[in-house]
Amino acid sequence: MVVDQALIAKITAEIVASLQGGEGNAKQVQDGIFDTVDEAVAAARKAYKELKQFSRMEREKFVQAIRDAAYANAATMAEMAVWESGMGRVSDKILKNQLAAMKSPGTEDLKPVAWTGDDGLTLLEMGPYGVIGSITPTTNPTETIICNGIGMIAAGNAIFFSPHPTAKNTSLWTIRLFNEAVVKAGGPANLMTSVANPSIEAANAMMKHPDINMLVATGGPGVVKAVLSSGKKAIGAGAGNPPVVVDETADIPKAAKDIVNGCSFDNNLPCIAEKEVIAVGSIADQLMMYMQRNGAYLINEEQREALKEVIMTAKEGKIAEGCTGPAKKVYGINKDYVGKSAQYILDKIGISVPDTIKVVLCEAPADHPFVVEELMMPVLPVVSVKDIDAAIELAVKVEHGNRHTAIMHSKNVDNLTRMARAIETTIFVKNAPSYAGIGVGGEGYTTFTIAGPTGEGLTSAKSFTRQRRCVLVEGFSIV
Repeated sequence: MVVDQALIAKITAEIVASLQGGEGNAKQVQDGIFDTVDEAVAAARKAYKELKQFSRMEREKFVQAIRDAAYANAATMAEMAVWESGMGRVSDKILKNQLAAMKSPGTEDLKPVAWTGDDGLTLLEMGPYGVIGSITPTTNPTETIICNGIGMIAAGNAIFFSPHPTAKNTSLWTIRLFNEAVVKAGGPANLMTSVANPSIEAANAMMKHPDINMLVATGGPGVVKAVLSSGKKAIGAGAGNPPVVVDETADIPKAAKDIVNGCSFDNNLPCIAEKEVIAVGSIADQLMMYMQRNGAYLINEEQREALKEVIMTAKEGKIAEGCTGPAKKVYGINKDYVGKSAQYILDKIGISVPDTIKVVLCEAPADHPFVVEELMMPVLPVVSVKDIDAAIELAVKVEHGNRHTAIMHSKNVDNLTRMARAIETTIFVKNAPSYAGIGVGGEGYTTFTIAGPTGEGLTSAKSFTRQRRCVLVEGFSIV
């Protein structure tokens, strides 16, 4: 899909105009975008108090308004995100926006529990925290606002969003869109707020603000560590490095197709996406052959090392930990290539390929930077190992204990069970592309805030609630 540059420019101009001068300040009463963190948090606090006066059924009406607005504007949000961040694929982001709109749980997720007996009735219900501070990433800016917005408001909260600055205009436009939808549905203004100029300083001020009751961070290790050190209730959705294991019993043609589709989805931006393949040696060549038939381009060792110098950067003054031989450089990713297409990446080492190529494929040793680092781009290393025991052991090692996502292709139930127990990831996908784990072609709800570090897993409305117990003694027990 071609990005509509004229549309994006028009929307960007509208955002800038709305944030300038008297007209912009007047609009802030409704659209949630403020000059300072204090103003934004105060408005969200007021909206939260107003929301408490509405019934759960009415909250669901507001949630539905957000769903409808998100679904209707999925293409515009996708185009804006790709245009502004320079990452991902428009067509895949449209699907992700629609998925978040339709499959993020609402108020139906809040199920009370009751106990009755000789001593009366005890009722356990899920209540809101108040105002939640939500830090959102540049990789999934609109999708995260959609799923967090739906879940947090369904749970009865208001939200201060702290978007990544490189997706600022896209994020602010989305927040305004949803606020307008809620107000039209009869709900409070400013249930979602932010500042006109998101920054690290604004995020830090938000985390320390006394009227922020809970923090939710979707991003890398640094931001997750920051919210966990805040002293507030925090949910951390951190990084992953999902391995995909393929054993000799797998349906190899299907596994190859699934892996390419999962790895290339939104140019590998989702943290759940396949980041490295660990294949039992007896089927490794066959697997790579079928992957090439499904949109992967195989590069040789010399090309692989040339590509490494382009898409990765050596960390100055560091050598590989535990190195006993000649010092090895430690590499990190070059962020300029995150979310870029296979064509764009291959062009940097002088290889021109058609649009049908979706993944850059290479063989690599187990300690190669492509294997141990989360690239977040459609570059997929394949490591060949002797047997399933070695495959599972390596998968656990390169996942780095993130407990995020792992994938396996096998028809051996015992192998699948051993892998699941060994790797202990939040999501474990069997015989499907990674995105089945968030409801694309797989059962279950979706989210783009997957909390491995703090244990909530795939977050939903109930993740943003606190338990409240009401006890009535010697009453309402009718048996």
